[in-house]
Amino acid sequence: MANVTRGGGDFGSSLPPMPNIRLAGSRILQIGVVVVVILLLMWSTTSIPTGNVGVLTLFGRVTGETLPEGIHLINPLKSVQKLSVQTQSVKESANVPSNEGLILALDTSLLFRLDKSKAAFVYQTVGDNYAEKIVEPTLRAAIRAATSAHTANALYTNARELVQSQIQDELTKELAPRGVIVENVLLRDVQLPAMLKGSIEAKQQAEQDALRMSFILQKEKQEAERKRIEAQGIADFQKIVAQGISPQLLEWKGIEATEKLATSANAKVVIIGNPKNGLPLVLEPK
Repeated sequence: MANVTRGGGDFGSSLPPMPNIRLAGSRILQIGVVVVVILLLMWSTTSIPTGNVGVLTLFGRVTGETLPEGIHLINPLKSVQKLSVQTQSVKESANVPSNEGLILALDTSLLFRLDKSKAAFVYQTVGDNYAEKIVEPTLRAAIRAATSAHTANALYTNARELVQSQIQDELTKELAPRGVIVENVLLRDVQLPAMLKGSIEAKQQAEQDALRMSFILQKEKQEAERKRIEAQGIADFQKIVAQGISPQLLEWKGIEATEKLATSANAKVVIIGNPKNGLPLVLEPK
């Protein structure tokens, strides 16, 4: 006979075994741990690109630590502010006074970079926009201080390198303690008022003409001196030669020449006495 189960179906046979539930829970826990570890690594890993330095902050406070280029593991609670240490350029066009009080238009370029050893100090005391806050105002002040010590003529002609040097020295003195390294100052252009510019150019042209005329006169004087010396040398030579020539020397040279002609293999000579000085006459027959 078949066994008949009373009182409903067998509900217990439809539930999964208990060990399978524990295994699934263990796998979910492992996956969760791996995900958490990956997230922590992502939060703890930072990359500093080339030409930058990283400044670490904790809850908005600068810790004083800096990170060089590359990948770093940090406290996930800390934040990283990246600052460039590459060369930067600031261009300044300003109307500045000269020593006489004339207003000149001056175009200047400044090349600078952040001192990586003071990056945390700069970020803490100034911020990441330090170029706008301290570099540009200091450049304007240094330009005015340098130009006011020179005349407009000097600024337009021969004092430009000196002005550049003065501006750079002033900027270095002011910005180096603030964590900014000054590399170079370039004085691109100096524009004077039109009337003053014309006067300076006319003066320069007159000076060039005077120098050219002085050179021409000096050259002519040298040429005259050369000709005088040459003429004196010729006169001295003729004087010396004239003193050394006598009638006896001339007769002797005539005799020597006659002998050479008489002994020549290509000539037949007829010698006739010369009644004036005793020298023979040499005739070549045709």
